[in-house]
Amino acid sequence: MATLTHQTVRQVALIGNPNTGKSTLFGAMVGVRQHVGNYPGVTVEKKTGRLRHERHDFEIIDLPGLYSLAPRSPDEVVAADILLRASERFPTADGVICILDAGNMQRGLYLLSQVLELGLPTVVAVNMLDVAADHGVEVDLDELRRRLPVPVVPIQANRRRGLDELKASLAEAFDRRTPPHETPFPAEFEEEVTRLTFAFANPEHGLHAGPPPRALLRRLLLDVGGYLERSLLDGLPSAPTLRAELAAARSRLNEAGCPIPGVETSARYAWGKEILEGVVTSPDDYPTTVSDRVDQVLTHRLWGTIVFGLLMLIVFQSVFVWAQPLMDLIDTGVGWLAGEATRMMPPGTLRSLIVDGVIAGVGGVVIFLPQIVVLFLFIAVLEDCGYMARAAFLMDRLMARVGLSGKSFIPMLSSFACAVPGIMAARTIENERDRLTTILVAPLLTCSARLPIYALLIAAFVPSTALLGGLLNTQGLVLAGLYVLGIVAAVVAALVLKRTVLRGETPPLLLDLPSYKTPSPRTVVYRVAQRAWHFVRCAGTLILAVSILVWAALYFPQNPAAVVELKQQRAELENRLTASPTTSPPVAAENQELVREMEHLDREIVATRQRHSILGRMGQVIEPVVRPLGWDWRIGCAVIASLPAREVVVATLGVIYNPGDEVDVGSEQGARQLQQRLRSATWEGSDRPVFTLPVALSILVFYALCAQCAATLGVMRQETGSWRWPVLAFTYMTVAAYVGALLTYQGFTRLL
Repeated sequence: MATLTHQTVRQVALIGNPNTGKSTLFGAMVGVRQHVGNYPGVTVEKKTGRLRHERHDFEIIDLPGLYSLAPRSPDEVVAADILLRASERFPTADGVICILDAGNMQRGLYLLSQVLELGLPTVVAVNMLDVAADHGVEVDLDELRRRLPVPVVPIQANRRRGLDELKASLAEAFDRRTPPHETPFPAEFEEEVTRLTFAFANPEHGLHAGPPPRALLRRLLLDVGGYLERSLLDGLPSAPTLRAELAAARSRLNEAGCPIPGVETSARYAWGKEILEGVVTSPDDYPTTVSDRVDQVLTHRLWGTIVFGLLMLIVFQSVFVWAQPLMDLIDTGVGWLAGEATRMMPPGTLRSLIVDGVIAGVGGVVIFLPQIVVLFLFIAVLEDCGYMARAAFLMDRLMARVGLSGKSFIPMLSSFACAVPGIMAARTIENERDRLTTILVAPLLTCSARLPIYALLIAAFVPSTALLGGLLNTQGLVLAGLYVLGIVAAVVAALVLKRTVLRGETPPLLLDLPSYKTPSPRTVVYRVAQRAWHFVRCAGTLILAVSILVWAALYFPQNPAAVVELKQQRAELENRLTASPTTSPPVAAENQELVREMEHLDREIVATRQRHSILGRMGQVIEPVVRPLGWDWRIGCAVIASLPAREVVVATLGVIYNPGDEVDVGSEQGARQLQQRLRSATWEGSDRPVFTLPVALSILVFYALCAQCAATLGVMRQETGSWRWPVLAFTYMTVAAYVGALLTYQGFTRLL
């Protein structure tokens, strides 16, 4: 192998089982020199980072945690493709760092044996030796180095120990050839691999690059009807012939007593057992550690559930309490910016676009960023310390009752912040039906985008009545009820889906409980910053675009004929005000009345324009449909405008019900003004109020159940590879939202 030069950048795959400290090691090695994106054509997250050691340059690829190169989930497919070089869509690894958990070496060696067959420069990093020692497990690293054909380096990733030796060993691995690894498979298996090499070498099969490497052929032989077989053979004219060759090879192996795929499990575990004989010393009776005692409580059916409930209560309470000072600060900044824009720009289309479209739209989203940050902070800490796996284990019994496993719990928990990362987190679920069910019900859980709607309408129309001596109040109960409604709806939807279109057995939960450890501040901060930026970049840009479109749809077309009479009345009042002296108190009082009448006419002019606008006409078209919900055409306009994103509804209501008032509805003062305007709004041509408690509750229920989020539907399309599932989600959630809002309005109207 050629010697590495300072201009060469080598691609190094960082691989390991879940919960071995792989992501912590990645952050420790590359620091801030890392980039997060997506691989082309898929939504699996791509984490890469640059590392320089002396004259060597590496790009570290942080692969998803996996137990084997036999891919079952989308994450594992990408990892296998990169290592096996099975697809041109992904980068190919030039070398590998394989991280092992010192407390579970047998399981890690199973994956390592697959990696060694690739013939790539490889370094083994043995992590968490301190945790293993606490459990009485001792590892003879010198003997392990003698038995493995690659460098072995002890590390402690969370304390950044052993990193210099690891970097030096990585550079050394590229400077010398990796000795060929003797495969653990029996001779009969290797004979079939040789036969396949000759079969695939036939030019008639259309493999212009020649037969795949032996490591890839081994995986292809073991991958019965799986991803690799489809990826390599689909589209080839000779695919039926090659599949027949594979089937014949598998049949011969079964007859020889080497059944597929069981031969791999027995061969690799036998190899691992031989390697570890005399290397790992375990006690006859494992000592009871502090972690064991903690788990006796945290995984207990009763006490663990109580602790989990209290912890979630603290998390969501902190989301509101901790975030409030930062939200107030953003409030002030956005309000100041809107005020400066109003002061510096003359009245007209441009000022309306900047103030009502851009500042109000983006400000209405950015103000909720602190809540997103606080929620992701808790999630990152709980993940890094090892509690999230316990929560998934604890929730497995409950999730199984709706046909899911505990692995669906974490994606659904993430959906309380935003459904987009929640849906993306579902890619770690191996069972396809469970993954689709989790994706389809995740948007029902109350995300942060619903909070501005809840806060506005609850504060305006739900009386704040103290209960239980002030411990509870009706507004808080309504908010809690909306969260419960989302959870119940998700459970019902999961039950229906798992018994109809996604019918299937509930898979057992196979989950490793990682050792407890102190969260790495560097890792936590990076994860929170990464998710916050994702929210600002994706949600912010979408809301900006939608806000401008909503503004344009409410502003155009300008219909001068519709407001000519109102403008004449305003001009007459302005002339009277200009000509009137202001020296005496009676005249001053009369002038104040003239100003109020002019402000009223200003609002009437804007309201008339809105009625004749594109969005206003659309709202009037759907008014017969939404009238049974207690809504008028203006609420219908807000619902139409919020189809791309729920957050838009508050800004849209602010524009519709604050005609002539250029205020920031994201600010506290603007919110109070909007609430007052909603209370005083009446049906056109009557004194009947538009907004009542039943109407407000019907809107709240509608937005608790609806699928008003283009970003969520787009990610759902990318994750499932089809528009079928987003259309199904949008349809069933919209129907459920309408029916729920109808029952709420009609029911409370009769009760109150």
